Amino acid sequence: MVCQFLFALSARAEDWPQWMGPSRDNRWQAPNTVVKFPSGGPKILWRSPVKIGYSGPAVVADRLYLTEFETDADVKVSNFDRKAFRGIERIKCISSDNGQEIWSHEYPVEYSCSYPSGPRCTPIVDGNQVYVLGGEGNLISFDRNNGQLNWQRDLKSDYKTTTPLWGFASHPLIDGERLICLAGGPGSHVVALNKKTGQEIWRHGTASEQGYSPALLVTAGGVRQLIVSSPDYVASLNPETGSEFWRQEYGASNGAMIMTPVQSGNFLFVGGFSNRNLMLELDNSRPKATQLFRDKPKLGMSPVNVQPFVEGDLMIGMDQSGELIAAEIPSGTRLWTSGQPLGERPVNNGTAFLVKNGEHFYMFTEQGELVIAQVNRNGYQEVDRAKVIEPTNNAFGRPVVWSAPAFANGRMYVRNDNECVCVELTAGR
Repeated sequence: MVCQFLFALSARAEDWPQWMGPSRDNRWQAPNTVVKFPSGGPKILWRSPVKIGYSGPAVVADRLYLTEFETDADVKVSNFDRKAFRGIERIKCISSDNGQEIWSHEYPVEYSCSYPSGPRCTPIVDGNQVYVLGGEGNLISFDRNNGQLNWQRDLKSDYKTTTPLWGFASHPLIDGERLICLAGGPGSHVVALNKKTGQEIWRHGTASEQGYSPALLVTAGGVRQLIVSSPDYVASLNPETGSEFWRQEYGASNGAMIMTPVQSGNFLFVGGFSNRNLMLELDNSRPKATQLFRDKPKLGMSPVNVQPFVEGDLMIGMDQSGELIAAEIPSGTRLWTSGQPLGERPVNNGTAFLVKNGEHFYMFTEQGELVIAQVNRNGYQEVDRAKVIEPTNNAFGRPVVWSAPAFANGRMYVRNDNECVCVELTAGR
């Protein structure tokens, strides 16, 4: 039997405690949500000022956590200029009810990555702790109630590595008492730390570049497996010890291993820039994987900024082309493509975050719009859309907002480089 290990943090069903939600699958379970916006668009309940950042918010009960970067003298950064930008990274805890700040903690940092517009990783809330990973590798644990620092690590110095081209952007993963993250060092491509103390439990692997892909937990062949991806290979590890079960070669374009592998039954799909894709079949009886296809330009998709959504044998996601694609697993056959989520003219690396609630998808686009649509193997049918926030960053010559939203308390929370906003999505409230 092969199944996905449903990882869920200790939080209420209404919470969004980490990247992609409680089970890291972009599924939202909220009753009585709007399926069409009222005249004039959805109600914006509050706006709270923030500085720059790609990281999304995490929401647990009445508190929201986000990270930001503020340069010295608030200097405007340049996406492609890898000169050092000095400033501070900051984690903020604000009320999810009214946007008022409850506590904050800041520390000095020097950005040297491309697109230096702040932290990439959404905070993780687990019990009374909140964990943050900054754009330059500062990994810190706080008491989520009062902001007291528990422990901190500098992944660059601790593991003798350098900042990846696009910064530290792989969302850490909590598995029991372990906090698992990419470190990118020699013999320590991925490491597991004690989440209470920050002390290392195990380390594994060496790769030519760190990459950006968050790890995935599955159960296959009767064994819990941690699937980790590097620009050179995809590997299965024992999550308790870091020992390797199997490895499949992979060759990412420009080191850009970004997406987490996605699972459908016995199959894993890995994708990246320039049609660098890989379909694997997992063995039912032991930890083993067999390659079904690799680097097929007309199969699957090339996800860049957004994780594909999987339901049964259907995979739906934004392609490098800027189109929304539906493909079958394991064949990789494309059922349809649509440019409608971002407009009929596709844009390079176009981004829309897909979250499903009930029979509808709630898609937050890089243009700052929230789209409600029905999406299935037969096609894309848009129901409504509304502008909820301005795209304040810039990429490929166009304004964008590339921060993942959080869906909690019957609302959507999303940020740009100026503000975090709360959007009411409960009907009749």
